[in-house]
Amino acid sequence: MNTDTHIINLLIKNGRASFADIAREIGVSRAYVRQRVKKLVDEGMIEQFTAVINPDKLGKSLSAFLDVKVAPQGIEKIAHELAECPEVVSLYIMSDMKSLHIHTLTNDTEALNRFSHEHLFSREHIIDVECKTLLTRVKNRRGGPRL
Repeated sequence: MNTDTHIINLLIKNGRASFADIAREIGVSRAYVRQRVKKLVDEGMIEQFTAVINPDKLGKSLSAFLDVKVAPQGIEKIAHELAECPEVVSLYIMSDMKSLHIHTLTNDTEALNRFSHEHLFSREHIIDVECKTLLTRVKNRRGGPRL
């Protein structure tokens, strides 16, 4: 594993790790780690440092995955508008260019129903909505993908 990949994987695991801690882990100087992280940020390899939140602790106990079929002429506009909704955790335009895959977190089914009515069912260009709610987490991607 190259040094940059090692640094990135350590930051994925703990975004608050100090340069000194990372340096000790991989056997380089703190200054070298600081310089590499700055370069990774400047080059866009690292886009941001963020926190992983436990939604249950915030009362967001309903995790739902929606597959939304959209007329192609409306997909970009709808995707960008839905991405601004606080209920939307992640949103992807799929390769068929007429599907959105959306992950939402809401307090309960009533809040999910309200979101669906306000932002999906009443919109021009939305053709179909399929919704599945999460039963059990078996494995999740805390901190993003590993390299």
